[in-house]
Amino acid sequence: MNTFTLTPSSSSHTHRPFLLPSPLLNPTLTQRRRFRLPYPRCSSTSDQDRATSLPPPRAPKELKGIEILVDKLSPPARLATSAVVLAGAVAAGYGLGSRFGGCRNAAIGGAVALGVAGGAATYALNAAAPQVAAVNLHNYVAEFDDPAKLKKEDIESIANKYGVNKQDEAFKAEISDIYAEFVSSVLPPGGEELRGDEVDKIANFKNSLGIDDPDAAAMHMEIGRRFFRQRLEVGDREADIEQRRVEVAIRDNAQRLYASKLKSVGRDIDEGQLVRLREAQHLCRLSDELAENLFKEHARKLAEQNISAALVMLKSRTRAVPGVNQAVEELNSLLAFNNSLISFKNHPDVDRFAHGVGPISLGGGEYDGDRKIEDLKLLYRAYVSDSLSGGRMEDHKLAALNQLRNIFGLGKREAEVVSLDVTSKIYRKRLGQAVSGGELELADSKAKFLQNLCDELHFDPQKASELHEEIYRQKLQCCVADGELSEEDVAALLRLRVMLCIPQQTVEAVHSDICGSLFEKVVKEAIASGVDGYDAGIKESVRKSAHGLRLTRKTAMSIASKAVRKIYINYIKRARAAGNRTESAKELKKMIAFNTLVVTELVEDIKGEPTDVSTEDPVKEEELAQTADEDWDSLQTLQKIRPDKELVAKLGKTGQTEITLKDDLPERDRTDLYKTYLLFCLTGEVKRVPFGAQITTKKDDSEYVLLNQLGGILGLSGKEIVEVHRSLAEQAFRQQAEVILADGQLTKARVEQLNNLQKQVGLPQEYAQKIIKSITTTKMAAAIETAVTQGRLNIKQIRELKESNVDLDSMISGSLREMLFKKTVHNIFSSGTGEFDEEEVYEKIPADLNINKEKARGVVSELARSKLSNALIQAVALLRVRNHQGVVSSLNDLLACDKAVPSQQLSWEVSEELADLYTIYLKSDPTPAKLSRLQYLLGINDSTASALRERGDRLLNNTAEEEEFVF
Repeated sequence: MNTFTLTPSSSSHTHRPFLLPSPLLNPTLTQRRRFRLPYPRCSSTSDQDRATSLPPPRAPKELKGIEILVDKLSPPARLATSAVVLAGAVAAGYGLGSRFGGCRNAAIGGAVALGVAGGAATYALNAAAPQVAAVNLHNYVAEFDDPAKLKKEDIESIANKYGVNKQDEAFKAEISDIYAEFVSSVLPPGGEELRGDEVDKIANFKNSLGIDDPDAAAMHMEIGRRFFRQRLEVGDREADIEQRRVEVAIRDNAQRLYASKLKSVGRDIDEGQLVRLREAQHLCRLSDELAENLFKEHARKLAEQNISAALVMLKSRTRAVPGVNQAVEELNSLLAFNNSLISFKNHPDVDRFAHGVGPISLGGGEYDGDRKIEDLKLLYRAYVSDSLSGGRMEDHKLAALNQLRNIFGLGKREAEVVSLDVTSKIYRKRLGQAVSGGELELADSKAKFLQNLCDELHFDPQKASELHEEIYRQKLQCCVADGELSEEDVAALLRLRVMLCIPQQTVEAVHSDICGSLFEKVVKEAIASGVDGYDAGIKESVRKSAHGLRLTRKTAMSIASKAVRKIYINYIKRARAAGNRTESAKELKKMIAFNTLVVTELVEDIKGEPTDVSTEDPVKEEELAQTADEDWDSLQTLQKIRPDKELVAKLGKTGQTEITLKDDLPERDRTDLYKTYLLFCLTGEVKRVPFGAQITTKKDDSEYVLLNQLGGILGLSGKEIVEVHRSLAEQAFRQQAEVILADGQLTKARVEQLNNLQKQVGLPQEYAQKIIKSITTTKMAAAIETAVTQGRLNIKQIRELKESNVDLDSMISGSLREMLFKKTVHNIFSSGTGEFDEEEVYEKIPADLNINKEKARGVVSELARSKLSNALIQAVALLRVRNHQGVVSSLNDLLACDKAVPSQQLSWEVSEELADLYTIYLKSDPTPAKLSRLQYLLGINDSTASALRERGDRLLNNTAEEEEFVF
């Protein structure tokens, strides 16, 4: 009994009547009818009550008005009555019109008026027929104890009785009401389950009413909408839950019915069973999607049974070969079932079969998830092993493995790992049999033999090659367990390599890995022994390991180089972290000693012969000899790194140069380290004493021998070493030369002092002269720039400097040269000569100063215009103070500016002053051209000019007296 009870608005313990009275329809109503839903039954109603109890009889409907008359008339009688009423109305109207109107027109009008009224009455009579038929149908159905007894013929009889069509609005609405109420009464209320015969009842009743599928679907939708509107309008949450329960109940019952049919389906399913399942799905009205899910779930459960049984047999503690075989049989049964489902899916009549046939999937079941994946891998491994039990992989077994992988849901990589593991063991087993039995060694083509073996097992040849390498590696590890390879070991390894077709490159890589790791351990122990610990025992161990492991010299040196260079890097890190140059040099000296006493011995032991290392690397010797042709051999520090034989014998054995840091450090870092030690060789060990003084406590040329060895360790070429010495020599020479040439003056005494310095440093003459020239040029440039700024340098001096090959362009900036040009032009316009040489100003001076000629013209034009007006003002001012010589100079400047930039006539307020200026200039004995041009500029006509020439002295005297009197 369902614990959920729906409580309707009426009594919750009474059965819902079959049909409720429907309101009478207006004959003119055209809108869709709204159907009232029945009250749901109480959820406690039992199946027996539903099967035996019947709804109470319906309340009959009553006819009203004209409907009573229509009910009494048959269709022919109704038509006759309609005709009689219409004819009588027309006749009566005509008679009344003739009687009261007295004319024919009045009679016709009366006939028309009463004819219309009679027609309306006739229309009302016939229009009421469908409603009358609907009422009679309602009352007829209400008399039935079981509405399912209603037949299609009964409905047609009522329709024919009243002469109406079943599609008439009122009649059709009544039929729809009956169907909707019947459907609602059949559906169980609350959470009750379906009996399974509801669909048949509704379908039979629909056929009895003669309702088409579209009309029935409309009723079903109307029922659903009514439920929805009821929830919206009333907010009845229980009604919403009720409807959902109904829907879920219908679906669940259909699923249970279909699932009960599936229980009879086993792994031996045939086409007939699939067809019957499809028919059962239709009877249950189950959707294709749900039916498909149920079938797939059933197939999965059958597969899970096989898997569970196989796992039980495989994991049994008393597991034996029969148990494994039984597990494989279960998997074969599973594969056969899967194949049958795949064949049904590809069948031409698959549409007649139950939905869901196809490959089996374990998704959503007991074995779906990471927790069970290992069990599935275990089964897959067992099937792979069984497939290879005969020593080969058959094609059908390979296809079965692919299907099993898909069923288990294993990834391609996961399945390959399992298959590879099993196949590798089988391959190794068969390979061992072929080697031990001599079959492989006797084969004409060992590569073909191995390829055939891979083909039989469906084994990847690349994986087989990796397996061969692993076998060779294991054999080599066994051979070198005592630290060396004997001749028998070498022969056995060669035989194995030939049989397994292992490439030489692979063999070398394996030897380098295994033997190299052993040798690397010995090398590290030798290096760790330090400068004082590299004794005879260490030497013997290195020699035995290097030659006993049969390593090539290149491989052994590569291993040793890697370990040694790490030690070098540690020394260099400590040197860089030191606080001063002396401490850095000490760390570098330790590295040199380590190279000489340990690394050199190590290289000799690896090669098996003493290393004859000269003080110079052969490549460096050649390069240094080449640079000597360029006069660099005169460098004192470069000569010292190539000491004589006596000093070499005194210092003892020199270091090796095969292991270097050339590829570990950038060139700049290596040259900086070399320069650090070179400076140490030059300055010696410097110690500081109180009061800021420094004392050199040691300075020995033997340090240069160590410097040479440091260059070898750093991997510096001869050219790079020469460059370091050259740059340092130039730096030293420049520092001292700058002190000597502090004022930029190069005297004879200073030249001798610089020559001695050049010989002391060993710098070639050519480079020394470049440095001297650079210093003097820099000092001279500063002096010249100061002179230009202060105005102490003119164009004449500039030309003298250029004649002395002084590069003024590099000494004087462009802005200063432009300023110098402007001052020169200004001086020309202020010289008082009245001369302006265009070639000199526009061509020669810009060329001497290396400035743009067009830009120079612009500067001249600007200065001439400015100076022209100022010259006239200055001349008048000097006239007023009776400075006649100054007046002449100012007028000459005015003429010079006019020559540079021709001007218009000048204007002045006092014309007498202009005449006086002309008269004064006239007395200075100028050239006719200058006098004529000045006459034009001052605006003096010829007659005035002639008069001024005749009385120039008197006019000037009178003017002077007037000015004196005024003063």
